[in-house]
Amino acid sequence: MPPPDPRPLAVGPFTVRTPVVLAPMAGVTNQAFRRLCREAMAEAGGEGLFVSEMVTSRALLERNAESLRLIQHDADEHPRSVQVYGVDPAVVGAAVRMLVEEGRADHIDLNFGCPVPKVTRKGGGAALPWKWQLFEAIVQAAVRQAAPHGVPVTVKMRKGIDPDHLSYLDAGKIAEASGAATVALHGRTAADYYSGQADWDAIATLKQTVTSIPVLGNGDIWSGDDAVRMMRETGCDGVVVGRGCLGRPWLFADLAHAMAGRPDRVRPRLRDVVATMRRHLDLLEAHFAAVDDAKYGPANAEDRACREIRKHIAWYFKGYPVGHEVRVGLAQVTSKAEFDDLAGKLDLDTPYPGEAAEGPRGRAGSPRGVNLPEGWLADRFLDDDALATLAAAELSVSGG
Repeated sequence: MPPPDPRPLAVGPFTVRTPVVLAPMAGVTNQAFRRLCREAMAEAGGEGLFVSEMVTSRALLERNAESLRLIQHDADEHPRSVQVYGVDPAVVGAAVRMLVEEGRADHIDLNFGCPVPKVTRKGGGAALPWKWQLFEAIVQAAVRQAAPHGVPVTVKMRKGIDPDHLSYLDAGKIAEASGAATVALHGRTAADYYSGQADWDAIATLKQTVTSIPVLGNGDIWSGDDAVRMMRETGCDGVVVGRGCLGRPWLFADLAHAMAGRPDRVRPRLRDVVATMRRHLDLLEAHFAAVDDAKYGPANAEDRACREIRKHIAWYFKGYPVGHEVRVGLAQVTSKAEFDDLAGKLDLDTPYPGEAAEGPRGRAGSPRGVNLPEGWLADRFLDDDALATLAAAELSVSGG
């Protein structure tokens, strides 16, 4: 299935050879996982954009140790992409200024798509673009601080709050006029959460509306062929991949091949999956060992890495016939030696299980009512009550 247009993706001054972006995912897209994804794509001859976990603007300004850990990058990681969340234009602008003046990021992505109740109930995330003046002010503040340093600002958003309160077309036009380098649309509303099918028609509509900067599509990309199909059906300039790569960093090799019109696909035996998991564990340990604070550091790095790898076990093993005892043991692993012992009990020659290992992964949930501040939907303008509510939405904890 050849791609409709294999042109590289322009993100401000950067040219990304393969028009694929790794979506920020809390607790997943840290330095270790991004490296696995980058390596897979590079080995396939591709080059994408890999975005860190979300950090909050307030936490950055307070130099919160966890937030500074989240924006660590490998020495050879370029461009260094950081996603920032915030609801106060002045705070977001100051955080972006900190990142660019201290040389901590080459690309800033703004989060306007988070559907998590603790965020939307205070008017943040996917709820915020409904108040278009505030959305505009935040994008403009970020661009104003980043542009003089040659750092592009991009916007990631959802369709809106629910089917009756869509904001993505207005937000797309505002982002374009405010100097954003790209806009990315997840084809779901906040009310959809991750349920059902992503609305690719909305991505096509946004592409027809925003014409001077690239438009990226996000939602239900489980394979390289899905990415090509999205670009063909919507006309979008590139894709953003989130849940599809959970437990499958090699998906980025498939994406590189598909975008280049090549038939090659990665079909790992269980031996290859376990080797990737073990490398993931080593990279996590190195990541935590490099952090110099009371919570992390060399003394706690192995323990912390084991805690982190546990959430990935079910994703990596999806579709493979792995016994209950080993699966549960690895999901509770406490050391690398224990990992190796449990992995040694597997039949590593088990072949790729085919369709059982593919398709949707991660929790989809079901449609739900969106928690919002009282009166939020009454109109699209800001008033004093909305501003007071938003002050409490300036989270001090990063990572989603």
